[in-house]
Amino acid sequence: MTALWTWVVSESGLSARADKAIADALDAEEGEWDGESRPVTRSQLQKLIEKGNVLANGLPLARAGKLALGSSIQIRLPDSEPLELIPENIPLDILYEDSSIIVVNKQPGLTVHPSSTQRTGTLVHALLFHVRDLSGIGGKLRPGIVHRIDKDTSGALVITKNDEAHLALASVFAKHEIERSYSALVYGAPAWGDSDYRCETLIGRNPQDRIRMTTAVKTGKRALTRFRCLERYGHLDRAPFASLIEAKLETGRTHQVRVHLTGLNHSLLGDPLYGTPTANQPKWKNLPTSVQECVEALPGQALHARVLGFKHPVTGEALRFEAAYPPVYQQLLDRLREHA
Repeated sequence: MTALWTWVVSESGLSARADKAIADALDAEEGEWDGESRPVTRSQLQKLIEKGNVLANGLPLARAGKLALGSSIQIRLPDSEPLELIPENIPLDILYEDSSIIVVNKQPGLTVHPSSTQRTGTLVHALLFHVRDLSGIGGKLRPGIVHRIDKDTSGALVITKNDEAHLALASVFAKHEIERSYSALVYGAPAWGDSDYRCETLIGRNPQDRIRMTTAVKTGKRALTRFRCLERYGHLDRAPFASLIEAKLETGRTHQVRVHLTGLNHSLLGDPLYGTPTANQPKWKNLPTSVQECVEALPGQALHARVLGFKHPVTGEALRFEAAYPPVYQQLLDRLREHA
């Protein structure tokens, strides 16, 4: 078997030559994957076209041509090298567990599921040690995984143990019938003050750097986050140098909170990918030395999935979990609160 991506050419794909139009569609996360989606770089796409693995209406695609409206484009990818998942005794902070689901407070630095670049040491490996009966719908590499959070983001995550729970909970996530609230420690203080701020944009992959996501796209997926500033930290005679912001997700796009906050000029403390300042930039120099030391001790961005609420996928009971901050996050928060 090969992974298959299918896309029907829309008007947005008519202006550029074929290879660029397809790459843009992949960046915008358009089209449908038959099975697990995979990132495809532009150089990989060129090689796939050269090998005849990209088809237009069933025929090999010529990359320099133009696409016709309504054409069916398919990309066939070779299977990933199979991975043997061996359970690993990695400690888990379990917030809740029954016969259908398990909710954990994921520690920062722990990747949720394995991939071709990380074969060991993930949350899935830990779950296979602690939980013997995970749902198989997520596939061999993602058993029981309904949603995920970034490797260096900590906090509440729910995993399913059986297929009935997985299907029901996946539907809940798809309908956004879930409460997700993040705590974010950011540079500066928001201009919206104590009011709630609604941020709605499109989010897609950055064409210059596929690891990053961006709001500077013409096509992408709708992303909606509601922000509230909870605390500000600074010196009496100057503007605040940092804030604690609550972010409530109405949608769940890749890097959504990080991208939205960066776009609002309030990048996360410690974020290695978005808006990381140099040592000479004012927003870094304005931080007290004790705060800088705590930021440098973080494994990544100061973002924590604080609250997770949903109806139990089997019983219908309303569940709500609040995940405690990890020690490195709490230490940073304590140092900041000395300047509240």
